[in-house]
Amino acid sequence: MLLRTLTTGILLAAGAFAQMSSFPKPSYFRETFNKTQPKVELKDPVRLKDFVVGDKLELSLKNYLALVLSNNTDIQFQMLSLETPKNAIQRAFGVWDPRAVASFNTTRATTPSTSALDGATTLKTLNQPLAMSVSQTLPEGINYTVSWGGVKSTSNATFNSYNPALSSNLAIQFSQPLLQNRGAYVNRLNLMTARSRLKISEFGLKGQMLNLVSVAESAYWDVVSARESLKVAEGARDVSAEFLKLSQKQLELGALSPLDIYNPQQQLATNEVLVAQARFNLTQREDALRKQISADLDPQIRALPLVLTDLADMPVESINYDKEQSIQLAMQNRPDLKQATQSLDVDDLSIQSSRNALLPNLALTGNYTVNGRGGIFLQKTSVFNEGVPTSVLSSIPGGITDALGQMFGFGFSSYQLGLRLTLPIRNRAASADMADAIVRKKQDTLFVRSTQQTIRLDILNAITNVESSKESVKLAKVARDFAQKALDAENKKYELGTELSQNVLLAQNALAQSESTVVTNQIALRKNLLNLLVKIGTLLDERSIVIQP
Repeated sequence: MLLRTLTTGILLAAGAFAQMSSFPKPSYFRETFNKTQPKVELKDPVRLKDFVVGDKLELSLKNYLALVLSNNTDIQFQMLSLETPKNAIQRAFGVWDPRAVASFNTTRATTPSTSALDGATTLKTLNQPLAMSVSQTLPEGINYTVSWGGVKSTSNATFNSYNPALSSNLAIQFSQPLLQNRGAYVNRLNLMTARSRLKISEFGLKGQMLNLVSVAESAYWDVVSARESLKVAEGARDVSAEFLKLSQKQLELGALSPLDIYNPQQQLATNEVLVAQARFNLTQREDALRKQISADLDPQIRALPLVLTDLADMPVESINYDKEQSIQLAMQNRPDLKQATQSLDVDDLSIQSSRNALLPNLALTGNYTVNGRGGIFLQKTSVFNEGVPTSVLSSIPGGITDALGQMFGFGFSSYQLGLRLTLPIRNRAASADMADAIVRKKQDTLFVRSTQQTIRLDILNAITNVESSKESVKLAKVARDFAQKALDAENKKYELGTELSQNVLLAQNALAQSESTVVTNQIALRKNLLNLLVKIGTLLDERSIVIQP
């Protein structure tokens, strides 16, 4: 009997605790009682010193983007945005977590006796109930509770009773929904919604990454543009300086009027101003680029000059994009369209959840209970001695094993089976939720169409801008070549004394402007290509960037 009792108890306990993921492992107590550590430590920028060459920070576009992904604060901030929807998935599993409850009470009472059979004028009792239970809702909707209880009570009464009295009971209860919340699909709607929202967040992260990488690469080309603009300004200044030297020699030889020296001097001063402005603009662009790779956080690295190895010029003949193919590719890759499409899945799940809430709540309930009793039984019997009745009190020994043996012997049991119906006469809240879910589905469907139209227009505009930039680069180079030839011609005529110095200065300005226009259009082509890759949604693939949430 005792062996069967222990075996049954162990099996019931194991079955209950098998549903628990942590308890009674030591990690359960560490997770539950460990103090929260609110301190957050930020890591220093990494890999910056790998690209230091001599006393300069040398970066190609590929290496620069690698540093951006490793150190950019905005990107690290965006990567954390997935943690909340991941936690929502864990929270959705929480409805199926088992719960164990244990309670113990002790009550001592002293009351006046109400019967002479009690054997005492004052009745003293001690009552000590113990109860333990494990309950859980399964993914199929079944809710069960396994509970065990025991009571120990003692008193100073001497009539026929157990004293101390021990009782125990084991109860198994369940409830199976038959209409509302029936089946694994309905009960997993919240979990599926949380997973869909995680996918939406992942698509949103990819969209943010596209924008952040685009901004970072634009900062790279801004530095290249500022550097080339500085070179153009310095070249124009050097040409002005050479022309001023020539004019001064002519002035010394008497071939030039003293009044004509002011124009070359004024031109050189103007170009010096342009050089200073270009240098300050380059400094600002370099500071912005250092922020992108968090070089501004390292006192040694931020003081190093920057050397960007990628050039603004590129062969325009190899740049060809078919509009319809690019649109189809964008429809497959754009994260905002994937977000909108995934929202339709969330809407479908919401409609299913609202439809479930409209159903009546009909459940099959059951209860099985077994009991046991034990303890020391005090028996009072009457014995006649010489015709005089005398009470004799005898005790029959017993204990907890009697109570448990009867309980696990399943001889004293009760069964209960029934139906419970909750029928809402009118459920306006659920009806309104259903109507809202349908409206959201219609809105999101229209938003998908609107996004598709926007994508198509974005691709057409982006390709048009690329084609425009290609032609602008070609024409700007042609104009620069003519400006160079015009300057050479003006210089020769000036040396022969058939041209005024003012026309030479105008030719110098035209050449400087042409060279600046070439640089501007080359950078515009780079940025328009960058914008086209963002609109198609393939920028990360083109730059060999893989997001690992």
